[in-house]
Amino acid sequence: MKDLLEYIVKNLVSIPDAVSIDENIANGEVNLMLTVDPSDMGLIIGKGGQTIHAIRKILTVRAIAENVRINLQLSEPETPAETQADTLEVEPKAVENKDTSKVNKKEEKLS
Repeated sequence: MKDLLEYIVKNLVSIPDAVSIDENIANGEVNLMLTVDPSDMGLIIGKGGQTIHAIRKILTVRAIAENVRINLQLSEPETPAETQADTLEVEPKAVENKDTSKVNKKEEKLS
């Protein structure tokens, strides 16, 4: 199971070296935990979850052939501590007052 999942996922993502799959087999049940790079998470999930759903269906077909149960979990990647520490604080810019006297004079003439 792990080899099939690894083949599918590594061919979908842009950073295949970041793909990690943990496999636990117990009592005829295969639990797979998939971890990918945060930038590839959207590719694996797909629009409305279509991609991950299709991957699960393929794994289910193989599981039926092998007479086992399959469970695939997509784990959220951890955000690096550097990203959280390097957040920039932006001060609001002061807005300069524009001279609107010409506009006001035109409005007075129209009245």
